[in-house]
Amino acid sequence: MRKNSIKNTRINGEVQKELSTIIRNEIKDPRIHPMTSVMAVEVAPDLKTCKAFISVLGEKEAKEATIKGLTSAEGYIRRQLAKNLNLRNTPEIRFILDESIEYGVNMSKLIDDVTKKDTSVKESEE
Repeated sequence: MRKNSIKNTRINGEVQKELSTIIRNEIKDPRIHPMTSVMAVEVAPDLKTCKAFISVLGEKEAKEATIKGLTSAEGYIRRQLAKNLNLRNTPEIRFILDESIEYGVNMSKLIDDVTKKDTSVKESEE
């Protein structure tokens, strides 16, 4: 089965949706930051493993604590996934911190700063 087949894409979407619900509503670990979201999920074609890309809005310590909390709750999360999704195998979940949104915001801010400097230089020349 190809990695980006329609079936695999559908499974990725379902696992992402369930994972978001479980993290938001069912896990009571205080280490997990309330502003945590599942950005993407990549389930292997054999359904044995899964990479969950997690985005956390907050400081570096909050991000690290959230990943530790999710990793320690992985067994519970897998049980809930197995109960809610009808898959042949329930994948082992690896939580990966996704900082792409933060990177994009920083790049946008840098571009805005350069644009402001550029316009102020042009105005002072005129």
